[in-house]
Amino acid sequence: MTNQHYTLIGHPLGHSMSPWIHERLFKLSGKQADYSLTEIPPEELKQRIPELKALNGFNITIPYKTEIIPFLDALDETAKLYHSVNCVAVNSDGKAYGYNTDCTGFTRSVPALNGKILLIGSGGVGRMMAIEAVIRGAELTISEPNQERAEILVQEIQKIKPDCQVRLASADALDENFDLIMNASPVGMFPKTENCPVNDNLLQKCSAVFDVIYNPTETLLMKKAKAFGKTAVGGASMLVWQAVRAHEIWYNSRFQRKDIENLISEMEQEINRLFPIEKKENQA
Repeated sequence: MTNQHYTLIGHPLGHSMSPWIHERLFKLSGKQADYSLTEIPPEELKQRIPELKALNGFNITIPYKTEIIPFLDALDETAKLYHSVNCVAVNSDGKAYGYNTDCTGFTRSVPALNGKILLIGSGGVGRMMAIEAVIRGAELTISEPNQERAEILVQEIQKIKPDCQVRLASADALDENFDLIMNASPVGMFPKTENCPVNDNLLQKCSAVFDVIYNPTETLLMKKAKAFGKTAVGGASMLVWQAVRAHEIWYNSRFQRKDIENLISEMEQEINRLFPIEKKENQA
C-alpha cells in the first residue's frame, strides 16, 4: 500500500503537537501515511504551492490561514464563513479544497452551546467561537478590551443572525449567572499561568467553562472552576477534534469517541511531560 503524505505549514512553527496527533490518528484508522512539518517563509509561499498540491493534504497555521485562500481551487462553507483555512484536501487531479476544521474541533469539545454564554476575547478564534454560539441560539455576552474589534464583531454577528442576542460588557463589571464561560484570550497561557480571565464570583455562578488554551493543560481558570464543582474543558480537546475532522475530510475516516477521548488524555500527558509544571513555575 502506497504511503500518503501530509504536512503542516506555517512560520515560525516552533514546537507543534500536530505530527504527534496525526500519526496516532493514522494508526487508529489503519492508514499508511506520514505527517511532517514544513516551515515556509512568507516570501516563498507562492512558489511552494505546487509542492503542497503534490501532497494528499495539508494543514495550515499562522500566518497562512487567510493567505493560502487565493491558491485554492474551492472553499467549503466553513472556510467561506470564517475566511480562514486550516485544512486542505488535494484530489487526484491536483485540485486543492480548503476547509476550516477549527470550528468543528470547537463545537465537538465545548459543553453545550446554548443558554447564556460569556466569551472572553474576540480575536481570530474568539470570533469563530462567538459566531458558532449565536448560530446555535446562545445569548452571548462578549468581554473584549479592544472596543473597536468587539463592535466590528457584534455588527458581523448581527448580519449573520439578525435576531441574535449579543452584547458587550466587561467581565469585571458582571454579576450574574452564565451557563458557560469561554476563554478565547491568552490570559492564563504559559508562561503566565498564574493569571485568570474572570473573578471567582463569576466562576461560582457559572455552570461550565471552556478554555481554548492547551498549555498548561489545566489553566488556573479550569482549576478554579473544578474546585467550585463546575465542568471544565481545555484546549487540548479542540486541538485533537479539529485534527479528527481533517482525517474525515482527507480519506473519510471514522473514529470511536472513546478512542479520541483517550487520545486527548494522552496528548495532555505528553504536553505535561514536555512542559513540566516545575519548569513552568520556574520560568514564569
